[in-house]
Amino acid sequence: MKPKIVVIAGPTASGKTALSIELAKKINGEIISSDSMQIYKDMDIGTAKVTKEEACGIKHYLVDGISPDVRYTVSDFKKDAENSIEEILSKGKVPIIVGGTGLYVNSLIYGIEYQDMEFDEEYRDKLMKRAEEPEELEKIWEEANAIDPEAMKKISKNDKKRIIRVLEIYKATGKTKTMQEFLSRQKDLKYDYKMFVVNIEREKLYEKINHRVDIMIEGGLEDEVKNLISKYPEFPTAMQGLGYKEVVEYFDGILTREEMIEKIKQETRRYAKRQLTWFRKNEEAIWLNGENGTEENVNIILKEL
Repeated sequence: MKPKIVVIAGPTASGKTALSIELAKKINGEIISSDSMQIYKDMDIGTAKVTKEEACGIKHYLVDGISPDVRYTVSDFKKDAENSIEEILSKGKVPIIVGGTGLYVNSLIYGIEYQDMEFDEEYRDKLMKRAEEPEELEKIWEEANAIDPEAMKKISKNDKKRIIRVLEIYKATGKTKTMQEFLSRQKDLKYDYKMFVVNIEREKLYEKINHRVDIMIEGGLEDEVKNLISKYPEFPTAMQGLGYKEVVEYFDGILTREEMIEKIKQETRRYAKRQLTWFRKNEEAIWLNGENGTEENVNIILKEL
């Protein structure tokens, strides 16, 4: 019998962290983060990283492990996550994957392999520079759509990272992202993943997001970004994280402080919407109402395991 792995996904601010910690207490579990920004050191406030107090003694993996000036890829995550799964299983504990980065989650639950790809950093940097201009970003989307229209059905015209990823995969492998994922999914999975998605009614979710951003600002997000700029002068990948790029725009005089705060809220709401669209594609996922309360959702998960 394959080892059972619990996956808790969902949009930002939906309550995944609290739910996963309470579940871990009940099932003797340890948590593996599948958040593409929480992996970076010194990026605590803007990523809503779990605090020592919140963790309640539950060990978390793939948090704080990478310097912000290092590029961390999906293939890096998959390798590290599977190593973490094995470590947790060796202790006789249950691995719980928690996070909202859909590409990371899919790399595990569908066994998608990216490690054989040799990405051209210069090509990526050129695309990123072009994508800074709205007209050029639209052209890049059209280029990606001409190569892989199936993948582009699921990608917003404003989602720079994922648009560029489609072009990168094609250049690196000669195969489209859609074909690459199809071929990967034919492989037999080593683990039995049970996926749960937490959601909240949209208006309430947006209220929670807005409140979370206010807490981040009050908690010192601006000082955190100043420290990052001072400590890591070159960290372009990490600075694509929500909240960080907007603060830099404020420091550069592109936005006022009020505009910066509102833009973080707006972009985070848009991101949450994209996350929900992504996770709805998983037909086997069990959806949980984030307004149920942690204990009720823990009980629902326990019944499904």
